Parts: sequence; structure tokens; C-alpha cells
Amino acid sequence: MNEERRTQPGDTYASRIPYVVPQSLDQLTGPRSGTVEVGVPIDWSPPRTYDLANSDDRVSLYTAVLSEASTVEDLSRFLNKELLIELWPQLRLPRYCVRRWHTAFPELAALGAGGVWQ
Repeated sequence: MNEERRTQPGDTYASRIPYVVPQSLDQLTGPRSGTVEVGVPIDWSPPRTYDLANSDDRVSLYTAVLSEASTVEDLSRFLNKELLIELWPQLRLPRYCVRRWHTAFPELAALGAGGVWQ
């Protein structure tokens, strides 16, 4: 078994999901402004619109997409590289999700993120 995938105290099912990570942050070409409508499977509620001018909506959108995206295409469509870097320290993500992104992108690890879930 891969050492990184072993269950640790405090792990939940959500912390074991095989989170999607792009090969490059440059693949994240989503919008920086305007509104974004997200539906299933990213957000299981009825289609929800996030206003990128609203800081709470930005954090909620990025948390949902990073936690629930099942394809790199989802990441590319909804996330923007510059906005991700700006928001990264504010995001509260499952521990394993944070590990995957920090392993792939040391520049995000240097910013810190994940809060209590890290």
C-alpha cells in the first residue's frame, strides 16, 4: 500500500477521495470575475450561482470544486490560476486534498492552506 494513502487518525471518507489535480496550474483557465453556475456533481444542491465579486462565494466555489471535481476539465472550467493562488491560504480542504495539491505544486505549499484539516 502506498504510504501516503494509509489511513491516519482523524481521516474521514472525504479525506480519502482520489482528488483530481492538474499537471500544471496553467491549466486553470476559469473566470476571475462574473458569476459561475455549478451543478451536479460539483454541488449536489440545485444549480447554484457563485458571484466572484463576493469573497464568501469565491471561497465556497473553490472549496467545492477542489473537493468535488472528478476531472481536470472541471478544474479548468471553474478555477482560475491567479484566483486559486490568491484564495489558497483561506481554503479549508480535506487533509489528503491539500497534500495532493501541495505535492504537485510546492508554490501552494509555501503559501500554507488547509486550516485544521491539514
